[in-house]
Amino acid sequence: MSNAITRASGDGQARVLRRVQISSLATAVPSRVLTNSDLEKMVDTSDEWILKRTGIRERHIAGAGVATSDLAAEAARSAIGQARLTPSDIEFLVVGTITPDMCFPSTACLVQDKIGAGAAWGFDLGAACCGFTYALTTAVQMVATGAHEHALAIGADVMSRIIDYEDRTTCVIFGDGAGAVVVSPAEDPELGVIDFAHEVDGSGGQALWMPAGGSRLPASHETVDQRLHYVHQEGAAVFKFAVRKTAEISRRILERAGLRADDVDLFVSHQANRRIITAAADQLGLAEEKVVINIDRYGNTTGATIPLALADALADGRLKKGNLVLLASVGAGFTVGAVLLRWAY
Repeated sequence: MSNAITRASGDGQARVLRRVQISSLATAVPSRVLTNSDLEKMVDTSDEWILKRTGIRERHIAGAGVATSDLAAEAARSAIGQARLTPSDIEFLVVGTITPDMCFPSTACLVQDKIGAGAAWGFDLGAACCGFTYALTTAVQMVATGAHEHALAIGADVMSRIIDYEDRTTCVIFGDGAGAVVVSPAEDPELGVIDFAHEVDGSGGQALWMPAGGSRLPASHETVDQRLHYVHQEGAAVFKFAVRKTAEISRRILERAGLRADDVDLFVSHQANRRIITAAADQLGLAEEKVVINIDRYGNTTGATIPLALADALADGRLKKGNLVLLASVGAGFTVGAVLLRWAY
């Protein structure tokens, strides 16, 4: 069987694309753990309230001087080694993040230098909680077209740097972490990435945003005093949109592949809130044992949640070679994404 798929291009002509697989996966989280009990001492909240509302028990917090590129590079090095490659084999990398080390140069440039991937080019991708699914799709296309043989897709965020620890509605949610995958041509044409679906809805941008720090509201005494350099969220609006769109994008990608929810072996959704994940899974009719939830141990690490969940599923034996895996995410923007694949190792 040919290791290729075809897709129609904008001019109506068929384009032959190679089937691409995830060849390795690695993650990195800071050692410091911030528990709900710790937060009880910082803001007016309780372990019971946090657990009931979000499903989170603890989250990892980066130490002083640890930036997004540090966690991303750690995960990337490990992923490259697991794929039995060297950094010089990587030709492209994309970092999904909303917490870059700085405005420029990009985190991708910093990671490329830190891991010694001298032959690689790349860039950052700002899709918030869809950072990993968007980055994965981008890297897969680079390899599918034949432009490159091996690429890195990274989702990494140090959310603790942009969280207001006086705001109990947001500070209980987020944590820090990174995940990286190497994508390469599929060794088995029956395995690898099957399809992807993405969309944005910019009308919801102010439901989840960081108002200041860009060209609209550059840093000033006023923006700092008004605490505009932190995440601001309309929780109810985000919750409703996330449940609806997670289910919608998942149905769309399954229908396009001629599959049903029953065919899915593992559903790995962005870990924003336990109730969002379970509500979307219920709408799809997915059995509980097919749904990966690890938000209790990491919180919402934004770009890193899906690789962290995949890594846990691998470690506990729930994710196996040949499994049909559905990845889904909804993030600020609003951004929406899904990737359907058969696990390759």
